[in-house]
Amino acid sequence: MQRLKLHHMLSPPLCSSHAPLSSSCLRTKSLSSSCTQPSPWSGLETWRNSPLNENRCWGPKGPQSIDNPDTPMVSSASSLAELGALVLSTSDPLAKSKLSHLAYSTWRQHNLPLGACQPPPRPARPLRPQLVHPKEIPAPKNSGLPLNAYMLHNLAHVELNAIDLAWDTVVRFSHFSEVLGEGFFADFAHVADDESRHFAWCSQRLAELGFKYGDMPAHNLLWRECEKSSDNVAARLAVIPLVQEARGLDAGPRLVQKLVGFGDLRTSEIVARIANEEVAHVAVGVHWFVSVCQKLGCAPSSAFKGLAVLFLFWSVY
Repeated sequence: MQRLKLHHMLSPPLCSSHAPLSSSCLRTKSLSSSCTQPSPWSGLETWRNSPLNENRCWGPKGPQSIDNPDTPMVSSASSLAELGALVLSTSDPLAKSKLSHLAYSTWRQHNLPLGACQPPPRPARPLRPQLVHPKEIPAPKNSGLPLNAYMLHNLAHVELNAIDLAWDTVVRFSHFSEVLGEGFFADFAHVADDESRHFAWCSQRLAELGFKYGDMPAHNLLWRECEKSSDNVAARLAVIPLVQEARGLDAGPRLVQKLVGFGDLRTSEIVARIANEEVAHVAVGVHWFVSVCQKLGCAPSSAFKGLAVLFLFWSVY
């Protein structure tokens, strides 16, 4: 039954080899070079087998652990899906970040089952930042923040959304665990843990600069992309890790250069580390997109092109 339902999550026309070529396909390095079979990232298995990363603070020499972390309670959850739903239902950004790490570590250390449950309609969000249309985001000179804090706030917003995007993927598709396999959910819970650490670094550095997340407006485009792919696992993989996160790989080095030019080397080092760790997240998306396409008997390249056209072309309107 799960396998039949999964087939409905990718419509037959998207498996056609005649799907039109999308510019998003050309921009996405993970499925580029004529958009045929992608090559797996050599570091994926090392990332999967890595120990829990407790380096949630950015010290004088880079990432380091926190001596006495303030950990929230997760006693009410008995499965990975329930843990993910708790994270999605947490509105305070720092609490969400801490709970995300605790959820992943609890699941790994206590061998909890995957479970299955429904995610909330939308992740809980704080009152600030105000969410506005992208065209209404103030320019750096009008934001009230210096350029380094402005760029860091934008990155913090991306990382907070990425926590919810990864956990929503775990929870929303938990009913298809028999078809997708445990590895799918282990990978995306691991991604959520990485993103929560990235947000913690950004939040810490903002505080060091005299600011906090929420000090300027932000947009809701990332979650809108997530909502559009809520009933299609292949579309979720194509739109989020293969396009949105892959674009971040391109943007990371440029952001680092701007921060170096501004004279903020500490923030540039944080951003460089985050950009380097995001490579694994794109690799996860590639791996599972190919896997889903194989289960459905689709060519990954043509399926990606069709999904990119449907879910990305129309997103501009």
